[in-house]
This record gives sequence, structure tokens and C-alpha cells, in this order.
Amino acid sequence: MPTKNDVKSGTLKIGDHWNVISIIALSQNNPLKAIAEFVENSIDAGAKNVTIIRGKQNNEHYIKVIDDGCGIKDFHYVATHIGDSIKRELRRKGNTDIQGEFGIGLLSFWTVGETCTLTSTGEDGVVRSMRLVKGNPSYAIRETGTLFGRQGTELTIRPILPGVRSLSGDKIQNFLASELRDRITKSGVRISIIDHTSRRELVVEPRKFKGRLLHQLPEVRCPFGEIYLELYMAESQQDAMISLQKRGTRVLPDISRLDCFSHPPWNTRQIEGLIDVPFLQLTPGTRDGVVQDEAFHSFCVAIAPIEEALNGLLEEQRRAEEEEASRQVLHRVTRAFREAFLQLPTEDYSWLAARTSDARRSDKARPRGVDGMEVDAADSGNVEEQTPSESSEEPTGSSEMDASLGEYIPEPLEKKKLQKEFFEYAGPLYKVTIFPASSVISVGERKKLKAVARDRSGRLVEGDISFVWHIVEGGGSLEGVDSVYAEYTAPEEPCVATIEVRAIQGETVVTASALVTVTANLVRRPMGTEGTMRRGLPGYSYQKAPGQLWRSKYDVDRSVIFINNAHADFIYASRQPMTKLRYITRLFAKELVLANFPEATKEEILERLVELILYTEENLK
Repeated sequence: MPTKNDVKSGTLKIGDHWNVISIIALSQNNPLKAIAEFVENSIDAGAKNVTIIRGKQNNEHYIKVIDDGCGIKDFHYVATHIGDSIKRELRRKGNTDIQGEFGIGLLSFWTVGETCTLTSTGEDGVVRSMRLVKGNPSYAIRETGTLFGRQGTELTIRPILPGVRSLSGDKIQNFLASELRDRITKSGVRISIIDHTSRRELVVEPRKFKGRLLHQLPEVRCPFGEIYLELYMAESQQDAMISLQKRGTRVLPDISRLDCFSHPPWNTRQIEGLIDVPFLQLTPGTRDGVVQDEAFHSFCVAIAPIEEALNGLLEEQRRAEEEEASRQVLHRVTRAFREAFLQLPTEDYSWLAARTSDARRSDKARPRGVDGMEVDAADSGNVEEQTPSESSEEPTGSSEMDASLGEYIPEPLEKKKLQKEFFEYAGPLYKVTIFPASSVISVGERKKLKAVARDRSGRLVEGDISFVWHIVEGGGSLEGVDSVYAEYTAPEEPCVATIEVRAIQGETVVTASALVTVTANLVRRPMGTEGTMRRGLPGYSYQKAPGQLWRSKYDVDRSVIFINNAHADFIYASRQPMTKLRYITRLFAKELVLANFPEATKEEILERLVELILYTEENLK
């Protein structure tokens, strides 16, 4: 059994110094990071201009870094004090603008090329150079015997390793713009890259974030020092990351690589920017890792309020995006239904009548949907018919007409022109449709039809268009055969009449047809009594009901269709935007058919559902 007297102690020592130096030299695995180390040495030396030259000479590829800093005063000290940087002493004396602290940055040339030659003017004015060879423990310092001609240092690495030759000037420029962003800004150094291979000269500009700067974030307090944050709401999620920096030099391009930051909001790719923590301890070899000591733990605790605030902002943005998406979906679904009603019998689809008891609706009588938008009775295709003589006002000049609704609203021409933007003006005639395209009336009854002319983009075309109506097949008669409106009078015998209209604008002629079914026994659906409020096109909202089998519910009083967004079908459909749109459209069709045909049999409901989905999905865009 060992006793206390058998315990031995001592001090750790390096057994093989060269082996340790080799391990340190090869620990830098990123040649771009190595080039950034060389540039940082120039900035630490007070350089205001740094030039990186990439070229080829005597069949050897090389990289040069030239600066106008204070130069190297003692080559021998640099070569014999690896791991004991003089910069640490300068920082202890208060020079906080210096980044280096390990004294091993020069060794990273092993990851770039075979030899490294440093040339600089000493304090005695003599130009000297020091040559280091990869894998060789010796170094050589000699006077160059040439006029250096300026203050500063020149570092040359040649030949470059085969895998490093692909580092173009653009790659170096982009890396340094992010890696040394704040150091370039604070020091005012100008970094240029002369790429003789591509014959280009580039200037490294500090990377600028394109998103929206986030203001009024909570104050970060940490006992180890100040923490600087610059965060933006990203415009694009492709390259959006939050980098971790130390005194203006990037340590990690993405802070979510650290386990304690691998969660929202840091890994959402919705926020970009940087967090600068000057008191962190870096891993010396690679300088792209953080020692997770007490200072790091304190940083994690101090940043917690920022994390909570960012999650709140992301949740607000998510809700706003969902609301905007819902408005867009509702608009597309509504437009598809309106287009479908042009092809369907008006008499069968009555739920879209407006909330009014007056056939001649005023602006005050127009209801508003759940999103605050007006719901027009004519939007449904259920147009109250009236002859021009019944109208309280005779239109003058131009008028605003809803192409799919047939509404006629007098409006002064001057006001209309002021309200229109350039893109709102219609182009040439492209197509014409008849409203309604299909209808059912009783024998002897009259039916008003309207021709709607549109351009290629679907805008209403007004003005220099003439119309010609005629009956292609079936009985009955037409009045107003040369105007926008035509009135069909059914014969006394049942039939199916095909009515055609031709729209003519210059040399352009387009046609459309409509079917009118004349029946002897027309079952009229109740359309509401005097003074009752009838439904408009409903809106929709989400209601999370996990585990429930219902997909949608129609709240008639609120005119809202509630969609179960926790249903498996909704989750499945949401994987693709168009599939989700079709799913919501079919739920609309289901609820509207059920509401409009309460006394129909199951077979009739299914037939109506197929009919409405067919005509609606054709118009989804």
C-alpha cells in the first residue's frame, strides 16, 4: 500500500519541444483563417494599408501579405518565443486594440504553403528577412542587402499547397469581410487583394447586414465585461446567421454551433448579426472554438433576456405572416368562388346574398366580413335585377363595374382617373364572358344577362367595345342585342337555350356563350323575407382542436368558417402551399353546400359538392 511519503509531485514539462510546435502548427485547419491571422498581425502592428497578392512566379504559386505597419523589430525574439507573444504584455499595459495573445499565429503558414519568408526593416534601419520551412525546426535570419524602401512587413508563402490554390481573390475577400468586419471598421485599415491569376483587384469592405435592425432589446449585463450586440431581422434565411466575435474578430460564423445556443432564436435563420464578447477564452490552435469556463457560463446567463425578447419578436412576426397568408388565401379562395359562380346557376347558390332587405343597396347597407372588408351582395352572383328605369340615378360618364359581379356603381370620371394607378388601366380586349353562364328559369320568365370584357390580365375593359347578342339554339327572344346587357324572355315550352355574345374591339372579335334552362316546374328556394339578414361570403379562422375528427365548422352568426389546424389532414396539406389552398377551398365548398342545401339528400349534397369544387378549383391561382 502506498503511503504519503510515496507521493511525488512536480511541474509539467515538454518532453519534445519540436513535436509540440508541429502539433500547434498543424492545429489550424482553415487556410482562410490563417490568412486572416496574417492580416490581423498587420492590423496589430498599426498598419493602415494591407495588400494581399496572389500570383504565380517561376511555376510556383505564392501569396504575399504586405503592410505599412511598424514592422518586426526583433526576428530572433519572434522565432524563439513561440507561445509567448509580446502582445500579451502590451495588452496588460492597456493597449486593448491588439487581438493576438498566443504567439502561434505565424505557424499557421503550414496550412497554406511550404515556406514562409518575412522581410522587414529593423530599428537600426537594416532590412532583414527570416525564412521558415514547413516541417523544419531551424530558422535563418539574414540581411537582404537591398533597399526595402518603406516601413512595414512583407510576408511571402511559396509554393502554395495544391488544395489552397483554389482560394480565389473573391473567396479571400468574402471571408475577410465577415471575419474582420469590426476590426476593419474600427482600425480604418484598407485591405486590397491583387489577384494576378484572374487579373483583378478587389477591396475588402466590411460586411453589411441587409435586414431590419432590432432596436430596444434588453440591456445585457455581465460581471466579466461588456457584451456588444448588433442583430437584424433577416430578409433572406439562406445566409442568415448570428456570429460570435471577440474584439471585432469572428470566432464562430454561427453561434448555434455551440450546444447551449442550438435552439431558437439562434438557429432559426430568421435573425442575423453578431455578438461580440471580449472576455471569452478561445481555443489557441484553431481560434474557432470557445473554452466553456466560468466566463462563458456568465455570458450564457447574461444573454438569456435577449433570447426571450428575440423569441417574442419571432412569434409576433410568425403571427403577422400567418395573418397575411390567411388574407392571401381568403382572397384567392374568394376569387375562385366568384369565378365559379359565373358558370353556375344563380338560383341554386343563394348564400352570398348581402345582409340587407333592400334590393337597391346603398353603401351603408354593405356588410363587412371578419377581416373588415366589404362583402358585396353582387359578389355572390345573386344580382337583384332592375331595369334602367328603376334606377334612382342615371349614370354619367364612366362607371366602376365588377367584372365578375355585374354591379353598376355610378362614379365621376375625374375621381376614377385620380384613383387609378398606371397598372390598373386595362389593355386590349382578350376575352368575354356572360354573367351568369348558366341559369334556370321558368317558362315565360325573363332573365337579364351581362357581357363582361377583360384583357389578358383579367382587368375589366370598358369603352370602345361593341356587343352583338343572338340565340344560337333553343326558343325565346332577346332584347338589347347591341349593348352590354341583354334580356332573355323564355318561351312557353321547356327547352335549353344557348345564347352567344360577340365582343368587338377594332379587329379583335371574341365570343362567349351561356346556357339557360327553361323548365315548367321550377322549385324556388326561399331567399329570405322582408327585413331578414342573409349571409355573405364567409371568412375563415383557425381553431386548434387536436384529437378532434372535425375538419371545419361554419359559424353562421359570425359568418366564419373555423378550420381545425390540428387535424392530420390540415397538417398533411400544409406541406405544400397549393395543396393547402385546395384543402381550404374544399372545406369552404363543403360548408357552403351544407348551408345552402339544408334539406337536400346525401346524394344531392355530394352532387352539389362535386359541382362546386369542379368549377372553383379551375380558377385557383
